Formats: sequence, C-alpha cells, structure tokens
Amino acid sequence: MEKEALEILEKVGAVNRDSHFVGTSGRHMSIYVIKDKLLQHPAETFRVTELLAQKHRDLDVEVIAAPVIGGIILGHLTAYHLSKLNNKEILSVYAEKTENGEGPMVFKRGYEDIIKGKKVLIIDDTVATGFSVHKMINAVRNYGGRIVAMGVIDNRVPDKVNTAILELPFSWLCEIPAETYDEKDCPLCKTGIPINTQIGHGKKFLEEKNKPYD
Repeated sequence: MEKEALEILEKVGAVNRDSHFVGTSGRHMSIYVIKDKLLQHPAETFRVTELLAQKHRDLDVEVIAAPVIGGIILGHLTAYHLSKLNNKEILSVYAEKTENGEGPMVFKRGYEDIIKGKKVLIIDDTVATGFSVHKMINAVRNYGGRIVAMGVIDNRVPDKVNTAILELPFSWLCEIPAETYDEKDCPLCKTGIPINTQIGHGKKFLEEKNKPYD
C-alpha cells in the first residue's frame, strides 16, 4: 500500500524536491508535495482514496470530514469507497477557513449539524508540520464530532505527528521525510536559495514579510 501510494505521487509529479518551499504554517522546507498534481488525474486520485478507505475499513465511521480545498475531493471519494466496502452510506463534509484565513476551521452549509455527535474520520492530503492537522481536529471537536481516526496520504514528520502525540488513531499511506525550519534557522535561507513562489505558500510569505508597517 505504501509503495503504491508513493509510486502514484511520483508518477503524477506531486513530489517536488531540491527547492526552497514555505508551508501553510510558514515553516521552510526543501521538499513539497503538491496535492493539486494528484487531483489533476482522476484515475490516480480514485485509486489513492480507495487505498485510504481500505486502511480504515474496519472502523465504525458515520461521517468523513476534510479541509478545503483539495480535501473536499479526497474526503468525498474516500467516503464513496468506504461506503461500498462497508455496505452503508458514509457522509462527506468539509471544513472551511475563516474569512481572513487565520482563525479556526469552521463547518458551514448545515455540515455542523451533520457531524454533531457522529463518529468522524478525518481525511487530508499531506502532513509537513502538523499545523493543519491540529486545526482539523479542533474543528471537528468544536462542533461536537467524535473523532475515531485521522488518515492522510503522506506524512513527512512521522516522529512529530503520530498516534501517540495526537492521542487519537492516526495513519498514513506513505512517508516522504522532510526537515522543516523556522525562518531564522533555515539553512536554505542562510545559503541564499530563493524561496519558490510558484509552489507552496512562498509568495504569500514574501508578501507578508515585505509588507510595510503601519
């Protein structure tokens, strides 16, 4: 399962190495996995979500929750496969960012009523720092969902984000280890490697960094 998932990510060009990336959390890294590259390929996305469903087929799940934007497709297809495997309907909902993107994730559109009191499996794409993981966990709990597990495609920091640390069942299909750094400790910054503004959140990071003070 791990080998197949990694082969698919490599095949669609989702794994980017040897550059200077900035993640959602603002931490710097030399490896970045682009979920959008996977989502461009329906057959490969269908298969990866089938693997996610197979990994969680023995759990009692009522609802799958995922973050916007790419997580919507992953959560929806995983719910489809898991419904078929367990011969019952499993619903799919997604959490959204607040307007400024800085606050907690929120459930809207009636989804808040769907997850309340339900057994929830959280699905996401990749983990680089754990920042987004904690936001999704908090969102589901804030709306009364009962988290039975969380699963992702790729975990790049398995020593920092795992079942023991999160205190809930957490699994992944494959590992692509990558060190992440604060800006002040980043060796890529120190050696003058330009931040990639085409992939990841480098453009936003530089815009914020260069924004004039009021």
